[in-house]
Amino acid sequence: MLSKWVTVETAMEHVIDGAEILYGGFGGVGSPLFLIDYLLQKGVQDLTLIGNDAGFPEWGIGRLITKKRVKKLVTTHIGSNPEAGRQMMDGSLDVTFYPQGILAEKIRSGGVGLAGIFVDANQGWESGSQSPIIQVKDNRYRLETAINAQVGLIYAKWADSYGNLIYDKAARNLNPLMAMAADITIVEADEIIPVGEMDPEQIMTPGIFVDYIVKSGGGSG
Repeated sequence: MLSKWVTVETAMEHVIDGAEILYGGFGGVGSPLFLIDYLLQKGVQDLTLIGNDAGFPEWGIGRLITKKRVKKLVTTHIGSNPEAGRQMMDGSLDVTFYPQGILAEKIRSGGVGLAGIFVDANQGWESGSQSPIIQVKDNRYRLETAINAQVGLIYAKWADSYGNLIYDKAARNLNPLMAMAADITIVEADEIIPVGEMDPEQIMTPGIFVDYIVKSGGGSG
């Protein structure tokens, strides 16, 4: 069976200036720290990042924001990263907010090939986009389009060489959805094992959604 285990240099050739990136992590848990380190070293810029939060100024995905490599952020909150707030206020960072569940569903829709989701138009949340309002019987819904991205950067505890993944505890956050919604999915894994050694009942992301696997080299945060 084809092995997807490659060097970080080979995998990250697909991340270029201006790329749209789905990134895993939930308050930092499940973030691909080694891949983020490599992005900083590579020097890519003008990125669009899509993920749950802005990380922290000197840890995780937030380091890309601090180094001003990001032009747009699609997220649920930025409270843990004051630098993201400063850049948003001075206009150097374009930030679009979604409630957490709606962001997750938009990504899931992208992963399963749906055009979007219906959101109750009366719930008191205003979309940042000019989404159409649709009447269904007595209820009004806002159409929120699905999210896809060119690249997904995710972290898993275990991967086999084909790309079947198992996450550790809370690291199983948005990572499984992002693996489906990205055109190219790059996985940072703590351990890479031969095909056939995983319990099929424990697999959380099937390898068909994974393009490249990189052995984690740690990460400086």
